[in-house]
Amino acid sequence: MENNCFNMTKLCPDADNTLGTVCIFGTGDFGRSLGLRLLQAGYSVVFGSRNPQNSSLLPKGAQVLSHVEAAQTSKVIFIAVHRENYEFLSAFSQELAGKVLVDISNNLMKNQYPESNAEYLAKLLPQANVVKAFNTVSAWALQSGSLDASRQVFVCGDNSESKQMVMDIARSLGLTALDQGSLLAAKELENYPLQLFPLWRLPIYIATGLTAAIFIYCVLTDIVYTFVNEGKDNSYRIVISIANRVCPIVSLIMLSLCYLPGVIAAILQLYNGTKYKRFPDWLDKWMLCRKQLGLVALAFAFLHVLYSLVIPIRYYVRQRQNIYIISQVKDNKTLIFDSTVSWRSDSFYSLGILGFSLYVLLGITSLPSVSNMVNWREFRFVQSKLGHITLLLCTAHTLVYGWNKFLYVSRYKWYLPPAYVLSLIVPCIVLVLKLILITPCVDRVITRIRQGWERKSVHVPHDTSGQPLIL
Repeated sequence: MENNCFNMTKLCPDADNTLGTVCIFGTGDFGRSLGLRLLQAGYSVVFGSRNPQNSSLLPKGAQVLSHVEAAQTSKVIFIAVHRENYEFLSAFSQELAGKVLVDISNNLMKNQYPESNAEYLAKLLPQANVVKAFNTVSAWALQSGSLDASRQVFVCGDNSESKQMVMDIARSLGLTALDQGSLLAAKELENYPLQLFPLWRLPIYIATGLTAAIFIYCVLTDIVYTFVNEGKDNSYRIVISIANRVCPIVSLIMLSLCYLPGVIAAILQLYNGTKYKRFPDWLDKWMLCRKQLGLVALAFAFLHVLYSLVIPIRYYVRQRQNIYIISQVKDNKTLIFDSTVSWRSDSFYSLGILGFSLYVLLGITSLPSVSNMVNWREFRFVQSKLGHITLLLCTAHTLVYGWNKFLYVSRYKWYLPPAYVLSLIVPCIVLVLKLILITPCVDRVITRIRQGWERKSVHVPHDTSGQPLIL
């Protein structure tokens, strides 16, 4: 029976139980870590080195030979050297003919070279089968057993048998191998490790801009206005009071921004009468980062909860309470119980608790370890239906907080509305539009469109002139 995995060359008398022999060119950090992991998995490991005598740092049990000798021991060879040093491989191209060369290199910046490192290696050694793999796995991940790191290994190459060999090695190491197609995908794989939170940039920019704008707005209407008109210095309120006003406003706006693109997408599908027309690029990017928008919003909600918990122990709050109690005693007055205020305060806290609880549930279900355990219908129910309920509860929480404050002219400092009013604009727009979209007559049309139905287009008469129509 023919063995299509690796060359089963024995390196020592007790190598009968090994899975095969794997060769590694390069004795750097990654090469040593990969060699140790392969030895632990049951492979025989041969290192190809320019100086075989200098092998004190290599894992125990591995053999060190010259490059030419090492290449003859295995079908699969890991090239653990930088692209700048690939030229030395041309000297023994005959020994590498027919071998599976696994390129694990990365660059210092995205699109550093016209072609990918793997394609460059394939040009240098056209008779070898080059496979791009293991470049997304770090030496630390190999050393730690991938318990606290990414377990995914992206694999691409032009030879299916060579790719299968590399994928079998990855799986035997406890990693998850994912086939990414031909070697043309190597450039994308090499750019992947160089990305720095690509889906988090837009949410962070939005959160930063909103935080700065609302903070300045609150300082202007609360601190500066009081100082200019009354001569009082309330700057101490910046640390907690203003911060506890900014965090819930940013959180509510960003939560509504998670569901606004879905509403816009539904309106566009209704307008176009089909689901087969592409959304604008800005809407595509917006929809891709909805998860990150929600997690950033949840972080601001957590800050709001923490700031609210310290309110009773603040010196400013305790001082005001003491002054109020002393004034009541001096004037011999008794505060009459107001059931309206009681209903309002209890509703305010209850809505906040319910909204934050669902907020946390949305954040938990967005984690990959949790979302992989539920089916699509369950995930959609939590993220869509419970998500809109969360937005409704948080909006109601803000409305009860404001109550009738917007009716008093004194609340409009320098003719500017209270900050909480600004936080209600986007959520109310999203909720009203969503309410319209879920009405039976509209929802029925959207459901049909998403199932493939298309509105009949206007008939265009056949042009017999032979000239193409320019639409």
